[in-house]
Amino acid sequence: MEIFKTALRSLLGNRTRSLLTMLGIIIGVGAVITMVAIGNGASQQIEQMVSSFGQNLIIVMPAPPNSTGARGAAGSGASLTLEDSYALASETFSVARTAPEVNASAQVIYGNSNWNTSITGSTPDILQVRNWTMASGAMFTEQDVRSAAKVCVIGQTVAKELFGYSDPIDSVIRIRSIPFTVVGMTTKKGANSWGQDQDDFILVPVTTAQRRLQRSGARIDTVRRINVQAKDKDSIDSAQDEIVAILRQRHKLPEGTPDDFDIRNLTEVQENATNSANVMSMLLGAVASISLLVGGIGIMNIMLVSVTERTREIGIRMAIGARPSSVRLQFLTEAIVLSLLGGIIGIAGGVGASKLISHFARWPTIVSAHSIIVAAGFSAFVGVLFGFWPAWKASNLDPIVALRTE
Repeated sequence: MEIFKTALRSLLGNRTRSLLTMLGIIIGVGAVITMVAIGNGASQQIEQMVSSFGQNLIIVMPAPPNSTGARGAAGSGASLTLEDSYALASETFSVARTAPEVNASAQVIYGNSNWNTSITGSTPDILQVRNWTMASGAMFTEQDVRSAAKVCVIGQTVAKELFGYSDPIDSVIRIRSIPFTVVGMTTKKGANSWGQDQDDFILVPVTTAQRRLQRSGARIDTVRRINVQAKDKDSIDSAQDEIVAILRQRHKLPEGTPDDFDIRNLTEVQENATNSANVMSMLLGAVASISLLVGGIGIMNIMLVSVTERTREIGIRMAIGARPSSVRLQFLTEAIVLSLLGGIIGIAGGVGASKLISHFARWPTIVSAHSIIVAAGFSAFVGVLFGFWPAWKASNLDPIVALRTE
């Protein structure tokens, strides 16, 4: 403990030089913590973005048509049917549930209010697949799907635009001049990461959408896509294999011919995006770590200057019985104290900078305990690494030569 007090007294004796020496460590530690926090925030944002679509989700879309060598847009084909969705739900072992989708957009009218929104035709399982919950009322039923009932569930934005603060349940709205009874309203989800309103939609039974809301000329037995939810994360690969086998069999595709459907695994998208964010975080942290090395070199230079300035003091200590190991420990302790103080200030600066970035730039940041521990440990390591040479040089001075130094 006495050695630390001595080191602090020595450092406080020249405060300005000590602060400038610590500056590189302060900047380095603060930069590492801030960069890692930004990377962690990006990873969390990606996870939230993908989870808003649903957990363990696989999306099956019809392959685009290929006419005279020019391929159509993704999902513009007509190879998937409602029966395909039911088959995937009932004939697989790895699939928990499926939810087909038929999409349209329309002007919706209630009284003197109107609003243009997206219409999604699906089954009741769309709630579990897409992580939606009900705020009021209830979801339409399988019986509504079988009978193509004119009922709907609305999002919070549609409810606000059409009904204001009134209760929309059991009200009748008109979609393309067709009356629909509002049976439920979903819980507010807000905008996603790219600003799209996740509450601006209307859900109707898929059969109702097929027969009454699809564009003219479209096949009423087809769906735009099938959302497939695997039982768990470990079942996604096997579920994907089962989807391919069942759809190829149902569509009577000969061996060797390409699939007439496309499969998109959102878990893979999430993992790839998260890995990219983690790699970027590591690169930013590595670049910021250069400041720590620069700070360590600054500590070594200042400590070498200190050894030169205090040569006579070292000689007196060794002359009255101080061992080389004691002198070495003293200077090494001073270097470590400089690094640790710089590390502590740098940690506070890094946490503060992360909070400021999150507040003013609206960029999510997450300061992890791991990054703080690593930064603090590395700053102490820098003190040992770059303080050893000056300490060793001081401990090897000849006492007689040191005493002669003015």
